[in-house]
Amino acid sequence: MKESILNNCLRMVNEYNPNMSQKQKDKIKYGLEGLYLTITKLVIITIVAICLGIFKEYIMLILAFNGIRLFSFGVHAKKSSHCLISSLIFFITFPIICKNIVIPTIYKKILFLPLIIIIGIFSPADTQKRPLKRKSRRIIYKILSIIVATLYMSLSIIIKDNTISNCLIFALIIQIIIILPITYKLFGVTYNNYKNYEVKC
Repeated sequence: MKESILNNCLRMVNEYNPNMSQKQKDKIKYGLEGLYLTITKLVIITIVAICLGIFKEYIMLILAFNGIRLFSFGVHAKKSSHCLISSLIFFITFPIICKNIVIPTIYKKILFLPLIIIIGIFSPADTQKRPLKRKSRRIIYKILSIIVATLYMSLSIIIKDNTISNCLIFALIIQIIIILPITYKLFGVTYNNYKNYEVKC
């Protein structure tokens, strides 16, 4: 089914741009494949979340997570099946936890600095396919990651809604998991890929 959809999309693109090089076609195919896998993965996880009655918590967590991942990046699994399994664990288990536990304010204050420091140390975590070659970009993304993490932890203490507060904290916890070097090692992918390039500015 996947190949059929991708081939039909590529055929349509080729009709509008018949002079495309093979390299351009490969790039488009790669992008379409990533989009297809993302959509199908989201559909599966969303259906599971609805069936378990945690749709609201799932949406809040995934929005918060994408807010920090936008700047902090993180590991991408080699196989789509690994990605789906890990996503199910994160975005089904954690919303259930967010819905059912209460984290006392004192513990949130204790977590405040450690979570931000870990985000600051390991962000941004690039990938082999998208290495962050320029040092200036890495610095900007690191600063933005720290700002977002600080905002999340501050809001988690201020906001009275327990579920929203929990989702902000667990979004950071998920992000920390996917930027740690040990996670890259577990997924069998390379870490700090920018070091393979000479661009430093």
